[in-house]
Amino acid sequence: MINKHTKQIAHERGDHLHLDKATPEPAVCKECGAIYVDRRWTISDVDPTSIKHQRWGKPQIVTCPACKQKEEGIISGYVYIDGTFFEAHNEEIERMLKNEAERAAENNPLARIMNWERGNGHLLTISTTTEHLAQRLGHALEKAFCGEVKYNFSDENKLARVWWHRDQ
Repeated sequence: MINKHTKQIAHERGDHLHLDKATPEPAVCKECGAIYVDRRWTISDVDPTSIKHQRWGKPQIVTCPACKQKEEGIISGYVYIDGTFFEAHNEEIERMLKNEAERAAENNPLARIMNWERGNGHLLTISTTTEHLAQRLGHALEKAFCGEVKYNFSDENKLARVWWHRDQ
């Protein structure tokens, strides 16, 4: 039912990363340290033991949905990077992509880069936990370095594929 490279939606039970029960508040992810308070995950400096959140008691240690997704190898987005321009400017491009992913995590800490893979058909393949992050990285590449970018979205699998290519 669940493939390592796609996230198929089982219509009768919904998205497998969403739990039937809400995550208890406050909660802290044991893997990444993200905090769940006020019904959302955050990486901000929210203190789950603050007076505002004392009614919930001691923070529970859990695994956030993004860390579960990474453990299970469920990829929601791919960014494929090719071209001689990348070969000449790979450090600059990779730094920009890391910075863009960090900015995206400020709004949604569940949007993360899962893997950087060199070669294997493309000069660089990046896998992400959300289709939105893959799209955002494609837009950032196009804005910063021009080139040609193509987007492909799969409705049923909630999977985005972004191809970016630029030659000198």
